[in-house]
Amino acid sequence: MGTTASQLSKESLSEYQELTFLTKQEILLAHKRFTELLEKHEKEQIDARVPIGRIITLPELKSNPFKERICQVFSTSEQKDGSLTFEDFLDLLSAFSDSATLEIKSHYAFRIFDFDDDGTLDCADLEKLVNCLTGETNDAKLSSTEMKQLISNILEESDIDKDGTVNLSEFQHVISRSPDFVSSFKIVL
Repeated sequence: MGTTASQLSKESLSEYQELTFLTKQEILLAHKRFTELLEKHEKEQIDARVPIGRIITLPELKSNPFKERICQVFSTSEQKDGSLTFEDFLDLLSAFSDSATLEIKSHYAFRIFDFDDDGTLDCADLEKLVNCLTGETNDAKLSSTEMKQLISNILEESDIDKDGTVNLSEFQHVISRSPDFVSSFKIVL
């Protein structure tokens, strides 16, 4: 369903509304913001891609500690470079919208936190997650002992089958007990 970046047909708009959790106005605003990220020569290309370096300059992503990982998860680029097409960008905004379900939000949160893309959150993923959340500066960084204890506590609470990792269903179980998750897992343009 490619469309040139400079125009959005009524048919495309209707189809995007059907396929996402976004309103017509949100899709039009997303299209405007996406088009602004394109170079002049890219604006007439069908399925133009915006490089990750430009996507993460959006004010809504700039301060998010997971901005690069978010782009990687939503990118359909065969080069795995985190670049986004307009449809990738809509998928990202849809998953982070107020209207997205807990199941959708928790699924994408899990994928974002699964840094090695192996389908589980292991100790290495959890350590990266904690470092992203606390900042990796020396004054904020946890000691090795503190990190091991924190990961042990996370696994004790989350790892229901005691295999040393957190799978998607275990993650969703934990998230279902976090009332703030749905309201805090959002990006609004």
